[in-house]
Amino acid sequence: MKIVGRKREKDSLMQCLLSKRPEFVVVYGRRRVGKTYLIREYFNQQFSFYTTGLSDEKTKGQLRAFQASLNAYRYEEKSAPADWFEAFARLKELLQSDKVYREPINNKRVIFLDELPWMDTARSDFKSALDYFWNSWASAQEDLVLIACGSATSWIITNLLTNKKGFHNRITRRIHLAPFSLAECEELFELNDIVMSRSQMIESYMVFGGIPHYLNLFDSRLSLAQNVNELCFKEYGFLHDEYNNLFYSLYDKPEKHLAILERLAKSRDGLTRAELSREKEIGGGSVLTKDLRELEECGFIRKFSNFTRGEGEQFYQLIDPFTLFSIRFIKNKKFDSWNEYINSPGYHSWRGNSFEIVCLNHIPQIKESLRIGGIETNEFAWRSGGADKGAQIDLIISRKDGVINLCEMKFTSDDYMLDADEYEKLRNRMSQFQKETNVKSAIHITLICGNGYKKGKYSGIVQNVILGDDLFEK
Repeated sequence: MKIVGRKREKDSLMQCLLSKRPEFVVVYGRRRVGKTYLIREYFNQQFSFYTTGLSDEKTKGQLRAFQASLNAYRYEEKSAPADWFEAFARLKELLQSDKVYREPINNKRVIFLDELPWMDTARSDFKSALDYFWNSWASAQEDLVLIACGSATSWIITNLLTNKKGFHNRITRRIHLAPFSLAECEELFELNDIVMSRSQMIESYMVFGGIPHYLNLFDSRLSLAQNVNELCFKEYGFLHDEYNNLFYSLYDKPEKHLAILERLAKSRDGLTRAELSREKEIGGGSVLTKDLRELEECGFIRKFSNFTRGEGEQFYQLIDPFTLFSIRFIKNKKFDSWNEYINSPGYHSWRGNSFEIVCLNHIPQIKESLRIGGIETNEFAWRSGGADKGAQIDLIISRKDGVINLCEMKFTSDDYMLDADEYEKLRNRMSQFQKETNVKSAIHITLICGNGYKKGKYSGIVQNVILGDDLFEK
């Protein structure tokens, strides 16, 4: 099978094979993003050892599954190990065998432990045993690559990436698998014989994000609207219950994570930590700090600074399209058919908000279109602190070459053209921004139009226009 995109991740895996040191690689990311698929396909499903944790299975069942995997790799002992220390001792014995498979590029032994967090059941000695296996033996094997993978991001971050004890500084590479970009979605659609215009692909991204598993569910015989309807709104639809399943797979106790996301879904321009903590269902303290970090690490939210106040005032904003769509339309279902809702006022409001999220997930492509890919930049948002409290800009690109791009994002059914009202809004917003920030840089108004742009009487205020096609740059 062909691996779509994932250039950076494939390069990182190749570096593991070429390196002259033992490698402990952590691959993490949200459910359905393609972690297992990437590792299996990259190594052509050939490992020195592969096993996977079992969902909702106790320690005894996990150990039996581990033993079954050992037997699949011709380990002779059939009885299940008494504990995880014995399990990893058997794995060590297997890996020291002359018969163990070695990958052909550099003769390395590659171990893939999939869904690792599920193996760490209550009151088991899994973490201690893995720690001992790595520190006492594996970390001295120059020809060893250990790949740990899992969707339970809370476990991965807490126990592997930020752990100050056994695994501190032991992880040699971390691969955060992000959703596909629009260019990668287009490649996947072509591979699956899904025929869509680029405008429809952008709208598909507004619903499903760049999650490969969701896009692989599309029926090539149906339109985009029909696919949305079948997958999300029918009781039997594959994604009808995905919203809850997603977060219960990622986090042990996702109630506060869900409360944060549902609160952010109501605030298009984001909220500060203090504003979130005032919500009774969310609360504050170290728990909020951990929950926000985990949601940010998974790409559900972004943390950004207000241009006026910099690091002194940071906001959190929901940037995952499928989460926004699920909260708005599936969680509290108000209609039975997506087709009924298209072209309603609520639909257009969601579409405007969701297109902004698409743009925030494609900042590298926006920079490339502005021909500033090689220029150092910082990205901000801005809320007016003056009389016009409603004035805000969701994306500001502050450049080291003395220019600031104020980005305005529009997704309309036809070519977008500035009218007198929009012209006045832009002019007032820019004036208010200059007055409050007192910046010395040149300010460029930048329109990002997802469905085309038409010049008109008021176009002179705009310095840059980025079209939907530009967001597909690789």
